[in-house]
Amino acid sequence: MLSSNVLVLNRSYLPVHVTSVRRAFSLIYRGTALAVDPEYETFDFDSWRQLPAGDSWIGTSRGRLRVPRVIVLRSYDRVPRRHVRYSRVSVFTRDRYTCQYCGSKPPRSQLNLDHVIPRALGGRTSWENVVCSCLDCNRRKGGRTPSQARLRLRQRPVKPRWTPLLNNNVVSKIRYKEWHPFLRILGGGE
Repeated sequence: MLSSNVLVLNRSYLPVHVTSVRRAFSLIYRGTALAVDPEYETFDFDSWRQLPAGDSWIGTSRGRLRVPRVIVLRSYDRVPRRHVRYSRVSVFTRDRYTCQYCGSKPPRSQLNLDHVIPRALGGRTSWENVVCSCLDCNRRKGGRTPSQARLRLRQRPVKPRWTPLLNNNVVSKIRYKEWHPFLRILGGGE
């Protein structure tokens, strides 16, 4: 439970990070952050400790302590950057861990990055030329273009516009209901 996720908001209630429950409790205890409940009330450590434990809790020497799902930092004003860093994981996330040729969703260990226009033919390593592919399609395509290999892209690769926070591997798999109002602010809520 201590390693589960907590959404971190800046002082303006914009999502800036995801952290562990352990780190969230440390921030609340030190007075750097406040816990936010589902009714958007904020609590310092002593007042949070007085609340009933609820469904998610940890045991302490003084009894059960409710696990916060959202915290707000008391003095952090920075707004999250909307720049998406090019990386293997970011490409996989953009393509939803799905082969862009056959549409399969193999385990991550069975995925590769593929240059749509191969580097040998002048293709660059960029958002617009790299896609997620399964090992079979990658082998089948080889150093050819998709049309030469008789493969068809499911969608044209583009640079994503999303905030990395909202789509990193952890957040895209685990979004607690308490996060939704805050993720909607940035266009990531359901």
